[in-house]
Amino acid sequence: MDALSEVLKIVKLQGALFFNAEFSAPWCVKTSRSSEVASMLCPGADHVIIYHHLTEGRAYAQLPDGSRRDLGPGDVVIFPHGDAHTLGSGSTKPVDSLKIFAKNWNHGLKVARYGGGGELTKFVCGFMACDPNLSEVVLAGLPSMFVVNIASDSAGQWLANSIQFSVRESGGPGTGSEVVLAKLSEVLFVETLRRFVQDLPDRQKGWLAGARDPVIGEALALLHKDPAHPWTVANLARKVGVSRTRFAERFRHFLGEPPMAYLARWRLKLAAEILVSSNANVGEIAAKVGYASEAAFNRVFKREFGCPPAQFRRSR
Repeated sequence: MDALSEVLKIVKLQGALFFNAEFSAPWCVKTSRSSEVASMLCPGADHVIIYHHLTEGRAYAQLPDGSRRDLGPGDVVIFPHGDAHTLGSGSTKPVDSLKIFAKNWNHGLKVARYGGGGELTKFVCGFMACDPNLSEVVLAGLPSMFVVNIASDSAGQWLANSIQFSVRESGGPGTGSEVVLAKLSEVLFVETLRRFVQDLPDRQKGWLAGARDPVIGEALALLHKDPAHPWTVANLARKVGVSRTRFAERFRHFLGEPPMAYLARWRLKLAAEILVSSNANVGEIAAKVGYASEAAFNRVFKREFGCPPAQFRRSR
């Protein structure tokens, strides 16, 4: 089983490709924090991840703290925490991307052009909307900006070609193009995430590194696939084929906490999501996430979120 896949099933990513740009050097554009543009991209989204797929040319991506990455064809630069950032090529003063491209927002994925007339750089930009509470397990292990190249093998080249073809065809008479683009956006994000995990150094700790580990990854997949199951350290260790002691030590090494503490927090995250997305009563939700007693569930939920489940639901 795949721990990342099990989490992403629950997180319910909602994505889209939203911008198709052609820049000519020199050029430089700045983008505000995703929370400031979320209302334009995905109204009602609690958190928006922005990424840019460079299909042709050269550019750089930079954070406000000066951190900078050079980009080439096939690179995807992702800002998982929604940080403000700058993209550019050559030396020129950055301009606000929302101001210069405001007229393009209603034109779908028709090419938007900007720059000084020199060497061309082409981007296709996308976003992923997600619940920050549930996605925290994955996002917490990611840096403010990371770059993955998807053109290094045949699978990535197929994805890149599919995106470019779909973007070109999006303005045509065919039906269903928005659905296709949304799915491609999700596939692109997940693929870059998988490649990032594969390239993590061996000494890396955290959820993503744990998900890659054969033992802890399988345990995480089991927990996320069936969080209501009456798991214990002993039966988890037996499932993944190692001793109880070795399993507990290895889990703590990667995740920084015992397996049952991790499971308890995940159950409460799930409960919070169900509270605001359904009409199920508190007793039903408690049972669904693995609590035999509604009273016990109420106590631990209040300890975690600062208010009882019913009040939490009303406040949202």
